[in-house]
Amino acid sequence: MIPHSALRTPQSGLSRRDLLLRSGGSLGLIGLSSVLAEADLLAAAPEPKAAAINPLAPKAPHYAPRATRLIFLFMNGGPSHVDTFDPKPELTKHAGETLPDSFAMKNSRRRTGKLLASPFQFQPHGESGIEVSDLFPHVARHIDDLCVVRSMHTDNPNHEPGLLLMNTGNMQPIRPSMGSWLTYALGSENQNLPGYIVLCPGKPVVGPYLWSNSFLPGVHQGTHINNKNTNPEEIIRDVKNRYLTSAEQREQLDLVQSLNRLHQQSRPPDDQLEARIASLEMAYRMQGEALEAFDLARESQLTRQAYGEGEFANACLMARRLAERGVRVVQIYYGNNQPWDDHKDITNHRDHAQKSDQPIAALLADLKARGLWDDTIVVWGGEFGRTPMSEGDKGRDHHALGFSMWLAGGGLKRGYVHGATDEFGFQAIDKPMHVYDLQATILHLLGLDHKRLTFRYSGRDIRLTDVKGEIVTDLLA
Repeated sequence: MIPHSALRTPQSGLSRRDLLLRSGGSLGLIGLSSVLAEADLLAAAPEPKAAAINPLAPKAPHYAPRATRLIFLFMNGGPSHVDTFDPKPELTKHAGETLPDSFAMKNSRRRTGKLLASPFQFQPHGESGIEVSDLFPHVARHIDDLCVVRSMHTDNPNHEPGLLLMNTGNMQPIRPSMGSWLTYALGSENQNLPGYIVLCPGKPVVGPYLWSNSFLPGVHQGTHINNKNTNPEEIIRDVKNRYLTSAEQREQLDLVQSLNRLHQQSRPPDDQLEARIASLEMAYRMQGEALEAFDLARESQLTRQAYGEGEFANACLMARRLAERGVRVVQIYYGNNQPWDDHKDITNHRDHAQKSDQPIAALLADLKARGLWDDTIVVWGGEFGRTPMSEGDKGRDHHALGFSMWLAGGGLKRGYVHGATDEFGFQAIDKPMHVYDLQATILHLLGLDHKRLTFRYSGRDIRLTDVKGEIVTDLLA
């Protein structure tokens, strides 16, 4: 085969292939223009930049929101409430005894085991005097800004259904995640970055189902970033085009998008096609802003030191950078798989807390310092809690009947404790708050009525909270 370069002539600078391509293409386009004009399609074809409908464009909420963005700090594996934010002196007093027979065992995996005292010490903090264990000394300094829920409960004490219910409102795959619902309803303030970003150094149990768009348009799926690597040029694969300049890419994309729009106009509305068209535009725009947004080297040394070192610390700093750039939802999974799942020895919680305590506190302080506090919701928690009884000698099993989470930021009460579990931390008995109630309350803070946020699929209107969920007004400032 004759090399392409050998066909070039010094006089023209064009190869025979180039000449045929340009002349033949021109003649073809003339004919195509005539056909399109006769069919009245050319005049109707929109300019690709002006007429593109952007499904991530900001949308009006149902009513005035208390906040505009969400950061969810997800402690996958299930942190123990009785070792973190729910002190139980009775566990110490009755350590080694059996849980009384009067306690119902529904939705609990443990029917044996002795009551296990917490190996961690609780102390009151701040003006509110809320008790926090010595696992979280940095977060404890912010306790007067937190809304601690001690009466959470869920439907299943196993990881997969617990994770799915907390993230998608359904224990079975595959339903849209809360982040997908939020970008579907509200869009995003930044059109050069995904509206929903998931940071996890690996994958939690269940994996992508937890940030799936399911039947919602594909553009609302969470974008998973593996933050094990913080090099901005490697953290998003193929973010830079190695072959074309930005101007050449823009020219190429305009041509492709004009053909896509012609294709689209001859067909009924298609969310999947619209999402694909929008994703091409975002992929082009991300080349500039994504590299800058994930570049932690742009932060001062003082800021880096405040967050500390490690994967979770880097993720918290990335979350702040993404929040201030208008990303609607950022979810951080603490680590790969289910690290908080301490069946063998609950003192392993200390290692997890040491890696997350300082970064979380730095994130809270940073949001305040940068004017992001009042319109950002921060949520901390896992898929469930852990039993007050021992598993083996020193571990705790999964537990769904009562556990703790906390929220902070826009529209939430500060220095407030909501609800309570019984004296052993076994079951939520005062102001019990279901996962659906949490989801309904988060949506409400963001200006959305969870009963009105629906999508018609498979013959019925489906929503995040199914047919349940109540807004917990006690949490609202």
